[in-house]
Amino acid sequence: MNLPQTMKAVLWNGSATLEAVDVPMPEVPQGWALIKTEYTGLCGTDFSILHGTHPRAAAPLIMGHEITGTVAVAGNGGPMAGTRVTVEPLIHCGHCHPCQHGNQHVCGDLKLYGIDKPGSLAEFVALPPEVLVPVSGTVPVTEVALAEPLAVAIHAVSRSGLQGGENVVVLGAGPIGLLTALVARQAGAASVLVVEPSVERSDLAKSLGFETVAAQADPVEVAMAATGGHGYDIVFDAAGHPSVAAIVTKVVRVRGTVVIVGVYKKPTELDLQALNFLELTMVGTRVYTRADVEAAVAMIEADSLGLGRLPVRSFALEEANQAFELAMSAGAVVKVFISPLTEPRAAAAKETN
Repeated sequence: MNLPQTMKAVLWNGSATLEAVDVPMPEVPQGWALIKTEYTGLCGTDFSILHGTHPRAAAPLIMGHEITGTVAVAGNGGPMAGTRVTVEPLIHCGHCHPCQHGNQHVCGDLKLYGIDKPGSLAEFVALPPEVLVPVSGTVPVTEVALAEPLAVAIHAVSRSGLQGGENVVVLGAGPIGLLTALVARQAGAASVLVVEPSVERSDLAKSLGFETVAAQADPVEVAMAATGGHGYDIVFDAAGHPSVAAIVTKVVRVRGTVVIVGVYKKPTELDLQALNFLELTMVGTRVYTRADVEAAVAMIEADSLGLGRLPVRSFALEEANQAFELAMSAGAVVKVFISPLTEPRAAAAKETN
């Protein structure tokens, strides 16, 4: 395959703005694969990098860890050239106690492509073949591009111990919250209430068939009324916000389970007395396992969640700043992608004139 010497990439140089520039093609270590990027999803981790608050990311950096692409050059033992893949972007040491006991996703020195090493906000990205997960080429690529956040949701529901028949509440209707609600329903939850202050996101949850809380209503009162005053069997905190931490123990039943899915940026006050008095189970989650990524791919290929109903939008590499602005707005668009396949809107408008 004839490859160019340079490629277009979105570079973060430490400021709160991004620049699309030409950079050398990535070096491909022996045995690694070269992936031609199709879509990169944006998430809260990327926002913290952009704002300079991520504890590990260092400029200059090509961000992007929600990676979908096709194999341009196959790696040793990996998918063949032309295969569409999603990526398990975790980098683990392989030597620490978690790694030695099958828990590589909580490695003591966990790193990610797109944070600690170059990611996919570029035309190409070099990756080891073992992180690639093949996906059927018949699946809409914008649904494939949801595999990484879907794996987060699958991991959270798995950690919750949901068996089927439970009443569930999801606090937060961002991408992870909505996907968690979809996975919980698919796993057999008897009911799913989604609590979200954004009217647009709450309306989206309702359109997906979930119970919601009306604007200005007290979510605790609604939750307790809906459960006869007992509280929900399982509570998912998909917001990671102190205002949500303040109510998780108020909407869960005695001996219920609280699952912290959203990542808190700093220590947050939590009612540990309620943890004792209600004999609660509180569960943390971090990213996903390889099995979760493979389960996400299987769900997408089977179209078991109807992900095509989620409103998404794609921006060109040159429109990265606009893409981040929309992704951080918590509006009706639930997922924002940046893609070398997307034509800049300015250029598209010029061509139609």
